[in-house]
Amino acid sequence: MNDQTASYLANPEDVHRVLLLYSGGLDTSVMLKWIQDQYRAEVVALTVNLGQPGEDYEVVKGKATALGAVGAFVVDAREEFAREYIAPAIRANAIYGLGYPLFTALGRPLIAKLAVQYARENGCDTIAHGCTGKGNDQVRIESTIATLAPELKVIAPVRSWKMGRDEEVAYAREHGIPLKGGSEVAPYSIDDNLWGRSSEGRWIEELGTAPQDDVFQLVTRPEEAPDQAETLMIDFESGVPVGLDGDRLELVELLERVAAAGMRHGVGIVDHIEDRIVGLKVRDIYEVPAAAILLPAHAELERLVGTIHQNQFKSMLDQRWAYLVYAGLWWEPLRTDLDAYMEAANQYVTGRVGVKLFKGSARVVTRESPYAVYDAQLATFSESGGLFSQEASPGFIELWSLQSRMAWQVRNRA
Repeated sequence: MNDQTASYLANPEDVHRVLLLYSGGLDTSVMLKWIQDQYRAEVVALTVNLGQPGEDYEVVKGKATALGAVGAFVVDAREEFAREYIAPAIRANAIYGLGYPLFTALGRPLIAKLAVQYARENGCDTIAHGCTGKGNDQVRIESTIATLAPELKVIAPVRSWKMGRDEEVAYAREHGIPLKGGSEVAPYSIDDNLWGRSSEGRWIEELGTAPQDDVFQLVTRPEEAPDQAETLMIDFESGVPVGLDGDRLELVELLERVAAAGMRHGVGIVDHIEDRIVGLKVRDIYEVPAAAILLPAHAELERLVGTIHQNQFKSMLDQRWAYLVYAGLWWEPLRTDLDAYMEAANQYVTGRVGVKLFKGSARVVTRESPYAVYDAQLATFSESGGLFSQEASPGFIELWSLQSRMAWQVRNRA
């Protein structure tokens, strides 16, 4: 009898070959050995490259093999991540809770989708991940697996083994698992990809403590950024960035170059209080230089080419799109329905936006588009005609304010 709390969770006796989402860090390295011992199961390791900086994937792959993995795979998914996940997020101006540009939330369904593919190709019956029971990533990964591959089961050792960081280090040393620098008790929990980086732990959990310099390993502190501003000229076609400073670029390279400029100028530091799906309220420090530049640039161009009605309506749909992705519901039909609208709404979001970077700020300073709903002549206070007659204004005002004026008078007769 299956006494698990969810139908997709694995019973130990049914676990024979496990696809492990493997980063090469302490948690997943301990998991690789622990699964072999605990379940007497074979382990296939899968590492997904979404643009994490500074990773040596050959070393990661070799470590997995040395720890007993019967197969070790590294997938470069940067192009797919940029094209199928980040580009839709840009079209949807995707921000959760006024600050989080969803970089981890966007990556997890792709990672889980690849896990399903490699699990099936390698005869695995179970997928293992390193998420804790306190975060959103467990929701994103497990909901994807349950959606795409209901025949596969899931185990989440970190959620069940109740080992703290010190116990994991002791387990690693006992079983000959290599530790970086001989210790690997990292000061922060880090997650990063092409679209951003998050840090949790230590002083970050203390709300009364200001951000400390040692957390910023990506973005230059604004106080130390150059004294000379830099303006990036970003070209968009149908809502997707395609060029930078006159150079047409593939999306991955464009994201990397925009991020590098943002990092130099201290752009993209977010100190964020976040409402998680699992009910917790947490504090995260984000470094999101590419998102902090491209999202405002896209939103500004979109406002330029859209009517007031399109812009007001789309902002509501943007919020819903971001929430579904944050909540781990990438495969929800409403999200794909909204994608269809986002593509249609971005059909004319083509043009060039200039973004000025200076000591932590990214400010749109120029914008142009052949589809701009804008008449420079009408925008001035000149008496020229064009599509607008100033003499028509009083009649419009009388009709526009009629019900409001009547209601005020009725309610204030006394």
